[in-house]
Amino acid sequence: MEKFKQLKYTAQELLGLGNLEVVDSAFSEDYMAHAGDKIYSGQKFVMQFVTKLRTAIPNLKILRIELLSQADNRITWQRSFSGTHKAELNGIPASNKKVTWYEIVVSRFENDKIVEEWVVSDLAFQLMLKHKN
Repeated sequence: MEKFKQLKYTAQELLGLGNLEVVDSAFSEDYMAHAGDKIYSGQKFVMQFVTKLRTAIPNLKILRIELLSQADNRITWQRSFSGTHKAELNGIPASNKKVTWYEIVVSRFENDKIVEEWVVSDLAFQLMLKHKN
């Protein structure tokens, strides 16, 4: 499967539908995610993150996925989401308000699996704004 199509499919299955069964086929066992100054690792992290996100925002919808650049085994892409913040997420209490956020992701592949990603997301900022208003 072409890598960008694979990313779109994986995002829709995992984030859009909550299908954790795709983790093993899409992500390397050695998967690492870089978010700010933190590094998260392993397929278990992916499953925990998706479960936590979909619990906090159960009606999560993917609004758009766009390819920004592709070179060798790296793809830079942007995705946008929306949903209603119904439960606490990373210390931010539920606001019960609709939130829309954007992410830019650089995904690196090895042997047709995602092995490493760098993620910049404004989700926490958007949740804090909704909570304050």
